[in-house]
Amino acid sequence: MKGRLVHHCIHVMDLDASLAFYEKALGMTETHRMGPEDGSWVNVYVANELAPFEIEFTWNRGRTEPYENAGKDVHIAVRVDDIDAAFALHQEMGCVLRRNESLGIYFITDPDGQLIEVMPER
Repeated sequence: MKGRLVHHCIHVMDLDASLAFYEKALGMTETHRMGPEDGSWVNVYVANELAPFEIEFTWNRGRTEPYENAGKDVHIAVRVDDIDAAFALHQEMGCVLRRNESLGIYFITDPDGQLIEVMPER
């Protein structure tokens, strides 16, 4: 048996803010969504044409306390074709957490504090 990664789930407080952030910061847009008719929760999936891997945002109506999505070092990683342009955009957005110039990578955080490692294509 072999497994294939298909998505990573992030619980979000503000679905619209998360969708806007991932579209602007990483060029990922909604591929599909699912949830009950009563709207008590929804799962929204985002991706782009570069990879078949999706990020799933889970939103729950009435949630007021932030989620603890991961520990300090748990993160997703994204490769970008122009690391300098990406870094400039993310600095403008105010979402750069830290940069490791010796490795040529940096980390950003989404509206819910999810860590995202940004790496250059090699």
